[in-house]
Parts: sequence; structure tokens; C-alpha cells
Amino acid sequence: MNRSVIALAALGAIGIAALSSIFIVDERERVLVLQFGEIVQERSEPGIGFKMPFLQDVVRYDDRILALPTQPLEVTMADDRRLVVDAFVRWRITDLRRFRSAVGGGGEEFARQRIDGIVNTALQATLGRVTSTELLSEGRTALMNSIRDEARLEAASLGVDLIDVRLTRTDQPEQNVEATFARMRAEREREAADEIARGKEAAQRVTATADRTVVELTSDARRQSSVIRGEADAERNAIYAEAFGQDPEFFAFTRSLTSYETALQGSNSSIVMQPDSDFFQYLRSYDIPVAPGPAAE
Repeated sequence: MNRSVIALAALGAIGIAALSSIFIVDERERVLVLQFGEIVQERSEPGIGFKMPFLQDVVRYDDRILALPTQPLEVTMADDRRLVVDAFVRWRITDLRRFRSAVGGGGEEFARQRIDGIVNTALQATLGRVTSTELLSEGRTALMNSIRDEARLEAASLGVDLIDVRLTRTDQPEQNVEATFARMRAEREREAADEIARGKEAAQRVTATADRTVVELTSDARRQSSVIRGEADAERNAIYAEAFGQDPEFFAFTRSLTSYETALQGSNSSIVMQPDSDFFQYLRSYDIPVAPGPAAE
């Protein structure tokens, strides 16, 4: 029985050792086999690989194109304007042995930190030679390609290739943004004040024109009414004169009746005068009795 147990244990150890010596390489990754920290094997083709169990280790690296957003960086442009920029980097491991030698056990995370520093250095060097106007113009693509090419030379020492570098943000620092907004706000308020002043001036001109037009129209209307009234008075006088010329006695009679009507209006009108006054001429001619006495009411 002891022999059976020993045999089973030996078979189990052999099985474990066999399983430990096998590793699988995925098509999306590359593999290094290390023995005491030294590279003894590199595998990039997908499939099954073998290694010495317990003595060798398998380290896996991504073989795809990787993305890296850089940290925001404040850059001084050639025109002394300060901008906060950051970039988006696409990179890939091309030389696995060099990559392992450069980053050691830090792996891809350590590589990202190194690439971030390399790209930021290239950003400062490239953007420091151009103005902010050039950065925001159509030449922006050429600048990004220049940053990529400059960073690619240094990144090659890590065993990686920088495929593309794209600027994702170009903003002013926060304090500059506030100052810019304040200046823009003051400029807009000044323009608004100018527009309001011009509007008031235009309103005053319109009001003055309207007032002058009213005065002119009123004066012209009064003039025309005076002319019409004078013509009417002249025509009336002419009619009166013609009527008086045809029958002076009848004209005097009608005028007296009009005077009576005007003077004796109301229920309590009173007139005090001599009975032989000319005002009662036509009343006397019709023998209307008048009360005797020095005065009649």
C-alpha cells in the first residue's frame, strides 16, 4: 500500500510539473519566459508554449495598440501666452526585450508614466516655439505630428512606438480665464452702453422731429382755420350787407329779434332801462303795453 501511495504521489507531482511547464499565448499578447530575472524565451505567436516548471516564470504583455491620456500641462507659447494642454497618445510595444529591460518589473504601468513624461517634454519643446495663434489654426495637425516625431525618438529607447499624438485640450489657466471673462464682460458692457446712448440719441432725434412736425402741422392748421374763418366772416358780412341793402327795415327788425332772444334767455332774466329806449323800438311799434313809471322791468 505504501508503494501505491508513493506511486500516486509521484504521478501527481509529475502531473503538476507537466501542467506547470505549459503556458498558452493569446493572440492579443506577447510573452517572455524568465529564469532568475533573465529572458530565456520570447513568444509572440499564439498557441501553447513550454517552460521549465518552478524555475521559469511567464510574463505577459499586451500586443495591441494602447491608449494613454496625458496629464494636463501648462505651456508658455512663443507669444508669452500660457495655455493648459493635454494629449491623447496611442502606443504599442514593438521590442519586447528592450521594453522589459527599460521598465523591469514595473510593466505597462511604469511604461505609461515614462511615456507621459516623454510626451509632456515634447509638448513643451514644440509648443514653446510657436504662437498660440498657430496652435489654434489649421497648422495644428502639423504641430501634433511634430510632437509625435520628437517624442517617438525618445520612446524608442523603451521598446515602444508612438503611433499617434493628438491634442485634446488647449485652454487658458483658470486665473487667465477669469481675467479674460472679466475683460470680455467689460467690453460687452461698454458696447451695450454705447448702443444705449446711440438709441437714446436716435430717440431724441425722432422725438424732436415729431414735436417739430406737430408744431408745424398745428400752426398750418391754425393758419388755414384763420383763413377759412376770415373768408367765412367776409362772406357772412357780404350776405348781411346785401340783405341790408335790399330791405334795411326788415334787416333791423330781425337783428332786434335776435337781440331780444339773446338778452332774455332763462327763466329769471331781467333788464332795467328807459321805456322809450331804442331797444324796445319794435315792441312799441306793435303797441305792446309797458308799465308806467320811471323804469320798467
